[in-house]
Amino acid sequence: MRRSATLLLLPLLLASGAVLRAQSPHMGFSLNLLFPTGEFASKTYAPYYSPSAGYVIPAQKETYDVGIGGSFTVSFPVDRSLAIRLNLSGSAQNGTNRAPGESTINLRHSQFNLGGELQIFPQGTAFRHRGLYFVGGLSADFEQFDRSFGDPLYDYTDTTRKSRLGATGGIGHSFGYDAGARFTLEATFHKTLTGNDFDAGDPPSTDFVKVGFGWVF
Repeated sequence: MRRSATLLLLPLLLASGAVLRAQSPHMGFSLNLLFPTGEFASKTYAPYYSPSAGYVIPAQKETYDVGIGGSFTVSFPVDRSLAIRLNLSGSAQNGTNRAPGESTINLRHSQFNLGGELQIFPQGTAFRHRGLYFVGGLSADFEQFDRSFGDPLYDYTDTTRKSRLGATGGIGHSFGYDAGARFTLEATFHKTLTGNDFDAGDPPSTDFVKVGFGWVF
């Protein structure tokens, strides 16, 4: 995780001089919907023989539902077209693991993300955080995977925690005037970069499309 944290800080270190000159940072809050993609949305595991059960476990299909979360951001404009953004976010979503003839396993995935991102405002409105912008960066993802045969709110019996490096890229728009709060709409794609080796026993990549609705001040 030390290497992941170093990579996460690179965009901030490269622009550290500009950050010191940044004025009027913009804070924002958003409500996010997470739409799983790839193997995070649906993954099928091949049948295998279980010595403890004494028979072959049939193919299992694991799926996750749409998740919900929130973000707190601080955007530091360093140029008319460029800003550096700190992004703190968290989310949770439920899922299931099903196999013919077997009890359904209830799943829950929760995560906290600490991200460093660059925002590009093609219309030169970074100081006002208004209009169209593109965003991309890296994040340290602290994840928890829970599995239970009971109530997913109370009866989790198996927990896996994982710290991984992720990447994010997307597009957003801030609606409003130069002064006061502005409504923001943002859509990004998140991809897990490390700690996703299935042969090593790692969970699948946490890949998803995130749509956020919020306000920036």
